[in-house]
Order: sequence, then C-alpha cells, then structure tokens
Amino acid sequence: MDKTLKRTAAFKALFQALTAGSRGGPPLGKRLAALPRMIRATTRGEYDGGLRLAMMTAATAYVLSPIDFAPELMLMLFGLADDALMVTWLAGAVLAETERYLAWEARRESVIPGGVVT
Repeated sequence: MDKTLKRTAAFKALFQALTAGSRGGPPLGKRLAALPRMIRATTRGEYDGGLRLAMMTAATAYVLSPIDFAPELMLMLFGLADDALMVTWLAGAVLAETERYLAWEARRESVIPGGVVT
C-alpha cells in the first residue's frame, strides 16, 4: 500500500509539472510552442541561450546516436541508465530554459521601443 501511494504521488507531481509547471510556470504546450521562437532568437543573437541550447542539442544527439547503442548491447543496465539520466537532464533543461525564455519574452514585450534624445 505504501509503495502504491508513493507511486501515485509521483505520477501526480509529474502530471502537475507537465501541465502547469512545478512552480506555477507555464503549461507544457506553451513551453513546447516557445522552443522554435527560442531557437530563432538565440541564432539571431537576441537571446543569451546559446550555450544551453548547444548542450541540449548535444544531449539529444548523444541519446539518438548509433555510437551510444554499443554500451546498451554490452552493458544492458548501464547503457540504459546513462540514457535515462541524459533524458531526465534534457527534459529538466528544456523545461527550465523554456520557462526562462518565456519570462524573457514577457519582459521584452513590456519595453517600449525608442531611443535616447540628447
């Protein structure tokens, strides 16, 4: 019974994190919709997420690469554990960075464009 309650609580926390953010942040759909805008703003040099975006790209390439398939064949448990760790980090990084980007985007929209007159 105790394990079932813990498992239920874990799924409930995961569901809340995916739908509304664990700290009251934006829902998952809004975060995922912001990804292309975040990538575009980063490549234009408007947003400072270049290093984080590169790390997320490298993590995705590592998990999907055929080179990583060899440890899974030889060391089944270790090979899957390193992928699970990488996917967990990647999911957390995407959630954190999209929340940061959406906050940056909201601050940027509240600024009135103009120049200084001397």
